[in-house]
Amino acid sequence: MSSAREHVIIALGANLGDRLATMREAVARIEVLPGTVLLAASNAYDTAPVGPPDQPRYLNAAVLVETTLAPRTLLEGLLAIEASLGRARSTTRWIARPIDLDIVLFGNAIVSDGDLQIPHPRFRERAFVLLPLAEIAANARDPVTGETVESLLRACPGRADAVRVGPLVERRA
Repeated sequence: MSSAREHVIIALGANLGDRLATMREAVARIEVLPGTVLLAASNAYDTAPVGPPDQPRYLNAAVLVETTLAPRTLLEGLLAIEASLGRARSTTRWIARPIDLDIVLFGNAIVSDGDLQIPHPRFRERAFVLLPLAEIAANARDPVTGETVESLLRACPGRADAVRVGPLVERRA
């Protein structure tokens, strides 16, 4: 574990089973990762799948956390959460899944280490990622381009397809 606290944006997606319940359970499990605190959660959005058109629609959302975990340790925690919620990893891309958790931004870090790529390599062209990110971190900057999430979203096609479903997490008293 690192002693530095970093703000991290994690994208969530699901298109099998009770999508919203699975995503909410994933958030609850993210919150109990060591040294990790949930700061904000977006609404969930119903979106068309990327890839084969014959799969169910997705729910997508994002959370902002503060963590002392190193990027690799956080990734391992997220992969364990995915597995515990029924995700079986495959080499086939763009297949239906009960949950998908991706580190999009990790402070200002740029990491390229095998399966760990930060910022997420395709987040800039994916409205289904940028739309929930803009709700919780519109002014966050892409450390590669220097652009804000809000400016990336304005330039990104595909927002018209997203339908807001409601809050990812229930308001707490």
